[in-house]
Amino acid sequence: MDLKVCQALGVYGVSVATALTAQNTGGVRRLHRIPPRFVADQIDVLAADLAIAAAKTGMLDRAQIVEVVAERVRRRSLRNLVVDPVILAKDGTPLLNGRSLELLRKRLLPLALAVTPNVPEAEALSGVEIRDDADLEEAARRIRNLGVAAVVIKGGHLPGEPVDTLYWEEQFFRFPGERAEGTPVHGTGCMFSTALAASVALGESLPEACRRAKALVRAAIQSAHALGHGSRLAVPAVQEERTER
Repeated sequence: MDLKVCQALGVYGVSVATALTAQNTGGVRRLHRIPPRFVADQIDVLAADLAIAAAKTGMLDRAQIVEVVAERVRRRSLRNLVVDPVILAKDGTPLLNGRSLELLRKRLLPLALAVTPNVPEAEALSGVEIRDDADLEEAARRIRNLGVAAVVIKGGHLPGEPVDTLYWEEQFFRFPGERAEGTPVHGTGCMFSTALAASVALGESLPEACRRAKALVRAAIQSAHALGHGSRLAVPAVQEERTER
C-alpha cells in the first residue's frame, strides 16, 4: 500500500521490511520476526545508494527493531522522518507495547519531523484520555514535548465528523472531513502517513502535506473495494497535478 501511495503522488518509494505478517482482509493471523541486523542492512544499502528526501516508519514489531531503526535514522542522517505509531492492528491485534512503546517515545520520536497517531495511539503516547478538543490539544502538546517537531492526531475515532489536527510551531491546524459509510477500509493510517512523507519530500509544508494526505485518503475510502470477506481495500488515485511535473 505504501508504495502505491508513493506512485500516486509521483515519488519513487523504496521499502524496508521490519516484520512479515500472514494477513488478509479479515486481520493478522501470524507474525514472522525479521532479525534486527537484516533490518539495519536493508536501511544501509538503500541510504548508501539513494538520496532519500523523506522516510516513514510503520509497524516496528518489538524493542530491538525500534532501537535499530532509530540508530540507523541517526547514523544515516535520514531527514523528514514521519512516524506512524502502529500500536494496534485494525482487528485489535497488539503490534507495539511495553518497552517497545517506551523506546519509540524516547529514541525515535526525537528524530522525527512528525508523528501521526489516531486517537487511541495518541492516548497511549501521551497518557491523556481524549474525549474532546481540549483533551486532544493537551495530548498533542505532551507528545510534542517528547521531541518530535509536529503531531498529527487523526480524529476518526471521536464522535461526529472526522477532524484531523496538526500541532506544529505552537499552532493548531484543523482539517475537517466527512465520515464515510460502509464497512471499514484497510490501510488508511498507513496511506495517510506515507502521503504525508511523500508530500514533504516534494517540498510541501506540513499543513499543505496534511491537506493532500487527507484528500488522498478520503478519495481512496470513497472508491474502496470489497474484494474479500473483511475490510474493504483502498486504492489511492494518481494525483495528476504532481505526475505532470
